[in-house]
Amino acid sequence: MNQPQQSALIRIREMILRGVLQPGERVLEVDLAARLGLSRTPVRQALPALALEGLLTPAGGRGYAVRRFTRQESLEALHLRALMEGFAARSIVIAGQGGAMAAALQPLLDEGDAMLAPGILTDALEERYGEMNDRLHAAVIAQAASPLLADLIARCNVVPFTAPGVIAFEDHREDEIVELLRYAHHQHHAIADAFRGGDATRVEMLFREHAMTQESSMAMRRLDIPPQA
Repeated sequence: MNQPQQSALIRIREMILRGVLQPGERVLEVDLAARLGLSRTPVRQALPALALEGLLTPAGGRGYAVRRFTRQESLEALHLRALMEGFAARSIVIAGQGGAMAAALQPLLDEGDAMLAPGILTDALEERYGEMNDRLHAAVIAQAASPLLADLIARCNVVPFTAPGVIAFEDHREDEIVELLRYAHHQHHAIADAFRGGDATRVEMLFREHAMTQESSMAMRRLDIPPQA
């Protein structure tokens, strides 16, 4: 993803999550480009990606509208994902693969440590952290080797605010956001330690705790949008 497209993706996502773009509102390339001070090309490229995240729905010929959803839907999907990921992690340890899982996660832990070390919030940091987070969670699901479980988690991830790769905060200061990311990544380290130690119960509980961190820090707790009629 090039820099203009990445910037457009993050900024439009924030507009949706903060309620600047209202549920059901048509999203027009020309208007967004003018509001963001960008050309229409990166905006046009960002909209399908936001539709895949579940934040936009097709409207009209080739256009999009902001999807209507409820806070409860997002919370339920997030908690279901956490339960299933915890189950996946537990099954990995029970199968005697905890050490191998911890070793596979180490490069992602190192990557996260390096990107968070400067302590400076940028659009690129949020995007890179989201990508790393998505790969870390996907690695655990893949190691569990359960197609049914992977499919169920994927269904949860299309609900807004639920997928590990979607990073969007409410009205925190930049330094607070960096600290929230660091805390979440500290939980990644704790999860890897539990895998390494072969503690099935702890690794399962840590995934549930990890979801609670996402719930408390991200923008979805501010939005309680009426459901679609």
